[in-house]
Amino acid sequence: MRVLVVHNRYSSSMPSGENRVVDDEITALRSAGVEVETLMPTSDSIGQMNMAGKVGAALSPVFGLSSSSELNRALKAFRPDVVHLHNPYPLISPTAITVCNRAGIPVVATIHNFRLRCINGLFYRDGRICTDCEDRRVALPGLIHGCYRGSRVQSAVMAAAVTRHRNTWDGVSRYIAVSEFIADRLFAWGESEDKVTIKPNSAKDPGASSPIGEGFLFAGRISEEKGIMLLLDAWELSGLGVKTHLVVAGDGPQRSSAQSRAQSLSGVSFVGNVGGAELSELHKLSAASVYSSTWLEAHGAVAEAFAHGRPVVATGVGALDTLIDDRVGWRSLPEATSLAAALQSATDRLQLQKRGTAARERFIEVFHPDVVMKRLLAVYESVAA
Repeated sequence: MRVLVVHNRYSSSMPSGENRVVDDEITALRSAGVEVETLMPTSDSIGQMNMAGKVGAALSPVFGLSSSSELNRALKAFRPDVVHLHNPYPLISPTAITVCNRAGIPVVATIHNFRLRCINGLFYRDGRICTDCEDRRVALPGLIHGCYRGSRVQSAVMAAAVTRHRNTWDGVSRYIAVSEFIADRLFAWGESEDKVTIKPNSAKDPGASSPIGEGFLFAGRISEEKGIMLLLDAWELSGLGVKTHLVVAGDGPQRSSAQSRAQSLSGVSFVGNVGGAELSELHKLSAASVYSSTWLEAHGAVAEAFAHGRPVVATGVGALDTLIDDRVGWRSLPEATSLAAALQSATDRLQLQKRGTAARERFIEVFHPDVVMKRLLAVYESVAA
């Protein structure tokens, strides 16, 4: 089996777990004996382009001219059985689907977010859930509000791309939804059940769980929709800072304001972006992970906590609503008082151990790389046939 993985890597200035998910999946595919080649331009390269290159990059979401030529060359040289598309923006564009269709090569597309109907991909704006553009042919509200990177100019390009390529996505042979939550949106947009496979993001298996540690770990993008300010408010209400601690690992647009907020709180520390080994060590040192998202949340970060045998405290929104239950963690409403109560409950050592054991069991059953890879290979074999 030969697979060409196509993914526009997110900028290092806007950290995204999606890059790591793609990298881990490529490693797992090669370990499973799949021959993998990649086409993965990075958004970091835009800043190094000359003016002509930057103009071309600005228009790439709509037309994808340079990436189409590059993709054609890769298809002819590698002759893949399947092309696996992840993030097409901004340097690739969904035009890649058309190129593959013309070459007679099936496309599998992993849907990590809501970019098919929302120009910022989140259905989230100004601190609230927003689906103003979901049922519109043209994402005019998103353009008016500058939802793509806070720029009306860039939002106009992305709105044009989303509109132009709405039917382009029909050329996908199979969608992979990273959660039931994402799959439900695909069904609402008219996709048939036989064209959508739910395959959660996996996590590396660190081996048998170490004994439950101390404190809580928040690991992820420090941004509004991830609820970092909600978490800090809940932390203050919980009063836990005098007897335990909260470690915040990651980076993002709200890091500076979050650190300023945390200066008045006890027991909170920020460690910035950390690599895989360091993050694994932080999980081992913690007693539980906490995810305070106010909206969309994929499975990858939670799977990593489960892999280490750590239960999860989470707001019951997005994918978290179906993922976290009383067996593997504590679920709260997406508001400070409820989350504070959940954090307080998650200091019971007996319950931490019990739910941590269940979390590790769920990882083995659902998120282990071997389980997830088996599902992915079945998708490839199905579309290639």
